Amino acid sequence: MRALAIAKKDILIYYSKGPVVIFGILLPIFLFLAFWIGRDLPLNFLMAGLIAMTVFFASTSVSPVVAPWEGQMRTLERLLTYPIDVKTIILGDIIASSIFGILLSAIPLAIAFGVGISVNPLIILGIVVSAVCFSSLGLLFSAYPSNIPATVMMISALVRFPMIFISGIFIPIDNLPWLGKILAFLSPLTYFTDIARFCVGLKPFFPVYTDFAVLIGYTTLLFVLSVKLHEKALLKRI
Repeated sequence: MRALAIAKKDILIYYSKGPVVIFGILLPIFLFLAFWIGRDLPLNFLMAGLIAMTVFFASTSVSPVVAPWEGQMRTLERLLTYPIDVKTIILGDIIASSIFGILLSAIPLAIAFGVGISVNPLIILGIVVSAVCFSSLGLLFSAYPSNIPATVMMISALVRFPMIFISGIFIPIDNLPWLGKILAFLSPLTYFTDIARFCVGLKPFFPVYTDFAVLIGYTTLLFVLSVKLHEKALLKRI
């Protein structure tokens, strides 16, 4: 219940801000259009990429900067006076970010249905699992002990933008050079993109159960790392 209260606070305070709309909705659509225009690519291939980008950017649009905003506005001290631990705070932030990513995924799904693409219902489970995973990744970015949101966003951008180009969204993994394939295997976004491809009728690169297993493993690892790093960075923010 305490984690849900923190999630509610995050949604009410942070998720109505302009940057969230830009990074969660507009940016994936603009990237999709930039890659689509002038290229003869299957529509279901492109829609799988749009779904993956939307969930990824929406789930990581605010989670990296909640902690810096809290520290900058001096609300972190008040939060710490309540009988909660760092794990509960991190879990609340992840819940809020995941909800946002799940809700925004309805936009590309609606577009897919609108253009006549049949989508496997398994995509819903994939969206939920990946939203939690990407939210945990966003919290890992915010473990850097800075109360300047722009600094954390810069760190986040240095990781997030390369990820969309090595995760099979724009270029199939089969077509990547050997170094690109190695980097793709290290990206959690690769495995959700693979699930999305399967759900729109394309052949996945990995077995789908492998994609889910890797995403769950990444989620567990990222959550544990986020809690450990935030515990160390907490006193530096106050």
